[in-house]
Amino acid sequence: MVTRFRAWWDSRTAGSAGTARAARTAEGREPVGRPEGQRPKRRAHNLFEAAAAYVSACAEDDQERIDEAAAWVSPEALSFGVNELACRAVIALARERDESPRTVARTLLGLPTG
Repeated sequence: MVTRFRAWWDSRTAGSAGTARAARTAEGREPVGRPEGQRPKRRAHNLFEAAAAYVSACAEDDQERIDEAAAWVSPEALSFGVNELACRAVIALARERDESPRTVARTLLGLPTG
């Protein structure tokens, strides 16, 4: 799953980030490098951090945290992260319960397992 996303992401961003930065640097809008010892003001969140924060906030019914986590990444990336989290959670529960992932997923959703 992650491999498919990386391939998709690489195809969408190939060349564009470097070219855009080079253009901004050439126009004088972006410094070529950071002064030594200086860090960016805010670290960007990755899609898995956003998904974990979003899902845990949903489980706790915390709308403020839901909105915050949803703003960290694009809706598409958040959707991918939530899907990956769901897959991993179902697999972990299936192993723990010694059941199939299908059975666990249907049980969690209150669906018949037959």
